[in-house]
Amino acid sequence: MSLRPVDEVVDQLLGLVKPTGKSELRTIDKAVNCCAAKDIQSPINVPPADNSAMDGYAIAYADANLQTSYRVSARIPAGYVGSRLASGTVARIFTGAEIPVGADTVVMQENTELVGDEVKLLSLPDQFENVRSKGQDIEAGSLIIRKGDLLSARTLSLVASVGVAQIEVATPLRIAIMSTGDELVEPGNPVAPGQIYNSNRYALSAMLRNMGMKVIDLGIVADTPEATEQALMDAASMADCILTSGGVSVGEEDHVKAAVEKLGKLELWKLAIKPGKPLAYGEVQGVPFFGLPGNPVSTFVTFHIIARQYLLAMQGRGDYKPFCVTGVSDFSFKGGGRREYLRVQIQNIEGQTRLSKFPNQGSGIMTSVVWADALAMVEAGQVVQPGDRLTIYPLALC
Repeated sequence: MSLRPVDEVVDQLLGLVKPTGKSELRTIDKAVNCCAAKDIQSPINVPPADNSAMDGYAIAYADANLQTSYRVSARIPAGYVGSRLASGTVARIFTGAEIPVGADTVVMQENTELVGDEVKLLSLPDQFENVRSKGQDIEAGSLIIRKGDLLSARTLSLVASVGVAQIEVATPLRIAIMSTGDELVEPGNPVAPGQIYNSNRYALSAMLRNMGMKVIDLGIVADTPEATEQALMDAASMADCILTSGGVSVGEEDHVKAAVEKLGKLELWKLAIKPGKPLAYGEVQGVPFFGLPGNPVSTFVTFHIIARQYLLAMQGRGDYKPFCVTGVSDFSFKGGGRREYLRVQIQNIEGQTRLSKFPNQGSGIMTSVVWADALAMVEAGQVVQPGDRLTIYPLALC
């Protein structure tokens, strides 16, 4: 099986995505990182009435002049509605309080002077100055959340501001994860010669939870065909998608690929990507399956560039494509036979996004991922010189 181009594979995978279509009602305090299952329209205007943007004095613009001293006929704190403003007077008003009928302008207190019990204007305001008009932020009936939007702290604040207490969200995907390899040991236990700690389990679990998904952790699976097949069948019975790390290479102890072909089918295997060539995709008893490479950087890169957008699309998210920008290289590099994703750090130098490369780009160098701000894409055979512009994928969400 020849190596498949990354973009071709991503297009194929996204064409195979089947969102579950399941949804549930949640209170807004339980909806963070979920995906909106329906459009949300505002039932109210925000603000609900004209209100003051400043502490000061409400006045009718037609009455404003610098020669008159004005009687203060009312005091209006936030949360209260004043009565109609008497002609030729002002009302003491505070930020957020409703503008009384008869007034249309607020003079900030710094531009006034108290003269006994009366107020004098030190400068003439513009009409409607310091007034936030009804519906200025949100008009009743307007669309504030679209189906497929991520419900973040910002969007949930917006939903709360219009009085909506419950949201219909896409039921979080259940993702089964499992690691393969007799060399793996869980942190906290001693390692024998030839063994390593299982880091992929914790990386995948954390990234999935940050995406608002539920993790079914099947732990480390023994390197035998029987154990691998049983673990995959267990995963298929419980999950919406299966993620494995390791076991999809060509070694005699790599049993995942064969088990998937026996229990379902393998749609693709081996990508023209570095790191991460031995990525696999298929299905196990009808459940989508991703076989990620075992090296920790390869696992991280292939999840971030390929599996993540598939899972977000499956969840129903509208923003499933990875966010990318461009930056200017400060290094030289020659691409090999596959598209490569370099671990780079971003600096803003004289208003320009500059990229520096981690010295060791090996697929087992997890310190490069911790050091990096982004992944820089270099095409096969591309020669990069300082000053060249590269596409980068920021890692802030990971």
